[in-house]
Amino acid sequence: MNLDLSGQQKAFQDEFRTFVNDEIRPYADAFDTDGRIPRRLIGQLAERRYLGGLLPEEIGGLGKDAIVYGLLHEEVGRGCSSVRSLLTVHGMVGQAITRWGTNEQQAKWLPRLATGNTIGAFALSEPEAGSDPSGITSTATPQPDGYVVNGCKRWITFGQIADLFLLYVQVDGRPSALLVEKGSPGLEIVPIHNVMGTKASMIAELRFTDCFVPKENLVSKEGFGLTAVAATALGYGRYSVACGCVGIGQACLDESRSYVGKRQQFGAYLKDHQLVQQMITNMITNVKAARLLCYQAGHLMNTGSPHAMTETFVAKYFASTMASQAASDAVQLHGAIGCSHEHPTQRFYRDAKVMEIIEGSTQIQQMFIAQNC
Repeated sequence: MNLDLSGQQKAFQDEFRTFVNDEIRPYADAFDTDGRIPRRLIGQLAERRYLGGLLPEEIGGLGKDAIVYGLLHEEVGRGCSSVRSLLTVHGMVGQAITRWGTNEQQAKWLPRLATGNTIGAFALSEPEAGSDPSGITSTATPQPDGYVVNGCKRWITFGQIADLFLLYVQVDGRPSALLVEKGSPGLEIVPIHNVMGTKASMIAELRFTDCFVPKENLVSKEGFGLTAVAATALGYGRYSVACGCVGIGQACLDESRSYVGKRQQFGAYLKDHQLVQQMITNMITNVKAARLLCYQAGHLMNTGSPHAMTETFVAKYFASTMASQAASDAVQLHGAIGCSHEHPTQRFYRDAKVMEIIEGSTQIQQMFIAQNC
């Protein structure tokens, strides 16, 4: 298996890198401080078709394979994990509808998602259900022409601005998925502020009180919400996060190499101290290893391999723990300035910790890998 990038893939990588360097990295700390991503940037992502990375070109998407999709998420993750989070959850909704939506749902929503005219969000977590999604308690009571939804969803990434929610509920005890539009009567959106990491991901709590959802908004069948619809969405989300973690690791490495090359202590540059060299070496090695695991997972997704899911779990586990360690080492190498809001390493540190929790915590990944690989 050849994991070298093709000429076209390298060209896209260069395009993504330039965009991130020009439009995201210089402003990422401001996004973090403000707790929001400006509509201007979302419009730029839409204009470049980055919001529809895997969706077909004929409906307005980028129409690229999983490797290019991963390169996009790595580069955006290098610039700002909150922006990458938008690509993640938006893409999860698109892929779930692509795989499990009705013809009518696909015709209505996929072009809007591909072009960014509709922003999608993934609504699974609840106050008492996170790592164990089977514990969701939000309900959808069947009616002749639809469902009446009651319950609460929490920690919904970009829930503050999303137009369409892929919502997971219990229908007579059967986990099911519904598409719910912003503005639906009975839906209240409550912003959540001051989270530790990915502070610009505009997280919200969704409160449903007798919220009516038309029956044509059921995705797949009743009872298929977790085993089918959520599994598809989470698979792509896990891959996106893994690639984004490679970006965090690369950002930590870039900042650290620059700093130790110009900072002097005890009469020598930091880069000449052996223990510093060890830390930099570990960063280099682990970033490279995580990137190759992501390439492998992307290749298996492209070929439809039955091993794609397990290898994506491995990639997400290794990449997220790598990013957390790289960020910790980057702060250590920078000393006091690394703890200051004057420098992005403290943002990398906070964001990296979030990566060990979302799309399956480190412990959930370990359990799955031990049992299935």
